Amino acid sequence: MPLDRRLIRLTKGRLSVTGWRTAPPTLLLTTRGRRSGRLRERPLLYARDGDAYIVMGSNWGQAQHPAWSGNLLADPAGQVTVAGETFAVHAALVEGPERDRLWPLLLRVWPAYREYDARSGRELRVFRLTRRSL
Repeated sequence: MPLDRRLIRLTKGRLSVTGWRTAPPTLLLTTRGRRSGRLRERPLLYARDGDAYIVMGSNWGQAQHPAWSGNLLADPAGQVTVAGETFAVHAALVEGPERDRLWPLLLRVWPAYREYDARSGRELRVFRLTRRSL
């Protein structure tokens, strides 16, 4: 994971460790830590829904939500680096019928989300990341 973060940052999202083989699309999400106030970077798989990027807080199926998802709930402003471009985003937690609509898009990107969902014992958080002006 740390190597992937560095590689994505250095190549402005054009390469990732997982990108050297047939791999799902990956972006680098930067959030502000809700406790520390420090900037935190995390490579995440994503699906596209129109102009928005959809990300899942699976935490590999662990019982607790990933820290980055809590950071977005506390402060929905973030930054994304993908395909050689870095831009500001606003994150919105997706729930209900809209989450149900996006679920198949995420499963196409990473089918293991189904297993993570069953194993975690919680509802995996889904976020819509939309561009915002700086």
